[in-house]
Amino acid sequence: MATFGDIALSAAINIITALIFLIAFAILRLQPFNDRVYFPKWYLKKLRESPTRSGTFVSKFVNFDVNSYVKFLKWMPDAFQMPELELIDHAGLDSVVYLRIYLVGLKIFFPVMLLAWAILVPVNVTNDTLEKTKGVTFSNIDKLSISNIPLGSNRFWTHIVMAYAFTFWTCYVLKMEYEKIQDMRLHFLASEKRRPDQFTVLVKNVPPDPDESVSELVEHFFLVNHPDHYLTHQVVYNANKLAELVEKRKNLRNWLDYYQIKYSRNQAKRPMKKTGFLGLFGAKVDSIDYYMSEIEKLSIEIAAERESVTNDPKSIMPAAFVSFKNRWAAAVCAQTQQCRNPVMWLTEWAAEPRDVYWPNLALPYFRLTINRLIVAVAFFFLTFFFMIPIAMVQSLANIEGIEKAAPFLKVIIEVGFIKSFIQGFLPGIALKIFLILLPTILMIMSKFEGWLSISALERRSASRFYLFNFVNVFLGSIVAGAAFEQLHTFIHQSAEDIPTTIGVAIPMKATFFITYIMVDGWAGLAGEILRLKPLIFYHLKNTFLVKTEKDREEAMDPGSLGFDTGEPQIQLYFLIGLVYAVVTPLLLPFILIFFAFAFVVFRHQIINVYNQEYESAGAFWPDVHGRIIGALVISQLLFMGLLSTKEKAQSTPVLIVLPVLTIWFHRYCKGRYEPAFVKYPLQEAMMKDTLERAKEPNLNLKGYLQNAYIHPVFKAGDDSDSDDDMIEVPEKWEQELVPTKRQSRRNTPAPSKMSGNSSPSMHEVFPEYSKP
Repeated sequence: MATFGDIALSAAINIITALIFLIAFAILRLQPFNDRVYFPKWYLKKLRESPTRSGTFVSKFVNFDVNSYVKFLKWMPDAFQMPELELIDHAGLDSVVYLRIYLVGLKIFFPVMLLAWAILVPVNVTNDTLEKTKGVTFSNIDKLSISNIPLGSNRFWTHIVMAYAFTFWTCYVLKMEYEKIQDMRLHFLASEKRRPDQFTVLVKNVPPDPDESVSELVEHFFLVNHPDHYLTHQVVYNANKLAELVEKRKNLRNWLDYYQIKYSRNQAKRPMKKTGFLGLFGAKVDSIDYYMSEIEKLSIEIAAERESVTNDPKSIMPAAFVSFKNRWAAAVCAQTQQCRNPVMWLTEWAAEPRDVYWPNLALPYFRLTINRLIVAVAFFFLTFFFMIPIAMVQSLANIEGIEKAAPFLKVIIEVGFIKSFIQGFLPGIALKIFLILLPTILMIMSKFEGWLSISALERRSASRFYLFNFVNVFLGSIVAGAAFEQLHTFIHQSAEDIPTTIGVAIPMKATFFITYIMVDGWAGLAGEILRLKPLIFYHLKNTFLVKTEKDREEAMDPGSLGFDTGEPQIQLYFLIGLVYAVVTPLLLPFILIFFAFAFVVFRHQIINVYNQEYESAGAFWPDVHGRIIGALVISQLLFMGLLSTKEKAQSTPVLIVLPVLTIWFHRYCKGRYEPAFVKYPLQEAMMKDTLERAKEPNLNLKGYLQNAYIHPVFKAGDDSDSDDDMIEVPEKWEQELVPTKRQSRRNTPAPSKMSGNSSPSMHEVFPEYSKP
């Protein structure tokens, strides 16, 4: 068992590691040639100039200002200088709501820690139960836990009362936060600038029609069913192969740039390469000529593929982005059923253009159910087969078990420093290494399922990551660790005593979670702010690939919050904290330090570094709230099970009320607050439309919307979202009769004069793409 000395050693290692990272960050961020790595957001907003453009040659690379090094921790108070409203304008509501997850952790656990240490720790430590229990392995840390309370003791009522207090406080904080974020979201949506997704819905599973193309069918359907509000539409093309070819050409151009820059620096010798596998085999050729030739061949292939996509009807998917004349009409369409068949003409809010995950728009609707079934089965096996390495990791935390299995290692293991290192540091870092590839695997699964936006992909991956952490990191660590630790006792005791032993052993795993929090939460956060990987990659790209300012911007790689990886880890800390708040209060300060440190680090990163890929106006908060509620219910059930092994069966009726009340509270919040995150109130839409018509009566909305949802490979660098490109024309919504190929639709109303006789085709929007 890990002792106070082991935990102290682990804390020392992680604190020293974090300090090294922080000092390195403080020094590196001050150097002029690293400015784009540590302040990329300001460069992307065109609000900062590179310090390397002025001064002497040496001062462009090294900062000689001694005062700036003295104040190397100044970035911490600076992170709090920007008010929340300004931060929303600077980084978006998603970033601010994400930060508030850490604030919720501080609000919940600070009072909980004060109560637990003031009441529960004295109640636990003034007993000698563990010392009198034969055959149970324990340490002095476990004397502070509930394991040290005698069986059937009335002292357990103190823990029960505290469980109620912690539950009520957690629910109160969650309710107030849900209400606050709901108000922030509605205010943000009401004051947000005009965006294409406010007027647009995504229509899926358009039924085939032998008489009309998908584009004609979509237009006539919405002119019939939304005659007063339909504006325009854009069908979805399967341009996945074209996108792959364009990406391949981009990579080849990077290599061409690299060799051209290399040659410009040493023109005495032309760069050469081998054309075989990994450049190790094959004929030796001139690198510049080779890549120019490959790019030329690929450009011809891209032109042919583009021609195929724009002319082949099979490339048009049974889906379209349909835009309306106002937000009210879009809200009605997105939130209602369009026809009798509930699986045809499916509508949902369109993601904003930069949030759309274009490859999945090409997936047929019928494949989605099959893909999701396959992923569900794959995730089940991934989750439960991962128990094997988790059990191996847990075995590292038990010196006694290792010595019994391998007696010859006893001499080495019993050395004080090595023993403390194994028990206090190694298990946490080993588990962290095991989990490195997991987010990538889960994101691949989400993409295979067919989710249509980056935000949906991240939220789905986050949900799976949290479930994986719960089963493997939490339950796996407790069950595998407890079983290994008490194996000898299990074998030599009667069957009726085993539940009691498990009840005593589970609280003892708090020491493992303490080490995990320090490795992942303390040192990990310091590593996050150091940005070592982006730093190295930026300087490599800047040296070998950058030719223009645009290339330099692409090399900065500001990254984003990474909701799919960050939020599940936060939720794991909520789960650990809520479970052990009553059981082992010693763990709570480590949780608090994590939340406080993480809030400072990520506030700094959001202000100076991260550039969000999309804006969902905090739509993920119901998921966050639901997982915290789930953690609270799990903590209550585990506490109930723990007390059942303590000869306190009479407490069960008292404790069963807790999960019932918590679930009722969750249902109340779901009905009261969640609709604001999944639906758009028609009242809000009408108010925003009315205000916009008053301010901009001659707005050319069609000019703003018609190209917003063109596939990126067809945009050719055009910024169709810019307000500067709009032309003011009179707004007239007249209806006419337009002929149709289908006899049943002879009386279909035509588009207004603003929308023209039909929606533009790909050739009309981009005539240059019609050329071979």
